[in-house]
Amino acid sequence: MREIVTEKANIKIHKDLDVWKNSMDLVEEFYRRTDRFPDSEKYGLTNQIRRCGVSVSSNIAEGVARNTDKEFVQFCYIALGSLSELETQLVYC
Repeated sequence: MREIVTEKANIKIHKDLDVWKNSMDLVEEFYRRTDRFPDSEKYGLTNQIRRCGVSVSSNIAEGVARNTDKEFVQFCYIALGSLSELETQLVYC
C-alpha cells in the first residue's frame, strides 16, 4: 500500500496510476470471460463479478480525487475489499 501512496504523491489524476490502469485491464478481462457464462448467470455471478471489477477501479479513482493521503488509502482498502470479494466469486467459476 505504501508504494501506491508514494506513486500517488506525484500524480494528479487517476489515469496516471499504474494500479488504476491494471484494474481497468482486469475489468476488461472479466467482461470478456463472463460473456461466456451461461445465460442463467446473467443476473447472478456475471453481474456480481463485473460490478466488483468496476468497484476496484472506481474506488482507486475516487481515492486519487480526495485531498489527503489518508482518504486515498481508505479508498484503496475499499478496492482491496472488492478484490477479496471478487476472488471469492471466482472460486465458483
